[in-house]
Amino acid sequence: METTLDAVPLGGVQPNHSADAAIDFIGGVAGGTASVYVGQPLDTVKVKMQTFPTMYKNAFTCFTSTFRKEGIARGLYAGTTPSLWAQVSENAILFMAYGMCQKAVMNITGHSDVKELSVLHKATAGGCAAFFSSLTLCPTELIKCKQQAMQEMMSVGQLKGDRIGPWGLTKQILREEGIRGMFRGLVPTFAREMPGYFFFFGGYEASRSLLTPAGKDKDDLESWKTALCGGIGGATLWILVFPTDVIKSRIQVLGAREGILSVFLSIFRNEGFLALYKGLGPTLLRTFPATGALFLAYENSTKILNSAFYGSNVPSHPLHSAN
Repeated sequence: METTLDAVPLGGVQPNHSADAAIDFIGGVAGGTASVYVGQPLDTVKVKMQTFPTMYKNAFTCFTSTFRKEGIARGLYAGTTPSLWAQVSENAILFMAYGMCQKAVMNITGHSDVKELSVLHKATAGGCAAFFSSLTLCPTELIKCKQQAMQEMMSVGQLKGDRIGPWGLTKQILREEGIRGMFRGLVPTFAREMPGYFFFFGGYEASRSLLTPAGKDKDDLESWKTALCGGIGGATLWILVFPTDVIKSRIQVLGAREGILSVFLSIFRNEGFLALYKGLGPTLLRTFPATGALFLAYENSTKILNSAFYGSNVPSHPLHSAN
């Protein structure tokens, strides 16, 4: 990511890499929070359909059944607290690491400025940044997925007793499996996140280039175009890596101890190829508003912070450097 300092003109403020990282981090927090509140109900539907594919006929049935039986707060917004942990930690680390990885790619490729990086270079930086965000995402998403599918787990006898909250669930996993249990599904998380964010940032940057009129700057893109580009990036990610997400959800929610390949083959043989795309519909439906909200919140918050820190020497926005 071109952090704020790379675009500062000669004679402007001196580089402050700590400030840039902090601005990216806070922007990621704002973006992650907005994304959760916009997209949580459809994310809940996705997880339920992935882990219990025979229980619901389609996404609409799953949505209405969840609403009728569990309501909004305990049903459609189940797992919101761990979702916030997951999204806020993931996006804060992701956007901060993205800036650092762009600088690393710039040095490796021999460029003198991150503004010179191509869409492919940006995508590579995004994929590398996802390695770091995966380490924070895996344990929080484990709790989120278990919370979202708790009603179904109780109905099939995989969970005994009353519903428990995220803290109680965390303590239970640590007590029964130790710290290693919190990282169940880490390998499929890497397998989903790293290629996924390669295409996510690649799709975002490529679509922004296409939607920017000739002679105009990407900073001047209307908000709806920014949101649309974010949605395109998100849709690109999910279409390409969704089977890996299904495998990850099975491993985390159902406690499958087999490796990623064994779970893949089991689903493919017993349920068919389409089972690997169970829940894709609500995911794509959620992607455009949720990812759009993420980028709008990220960009607006970083612009405010840049203005507050740099005053009149506000550099161009971090995500606006790919040509």
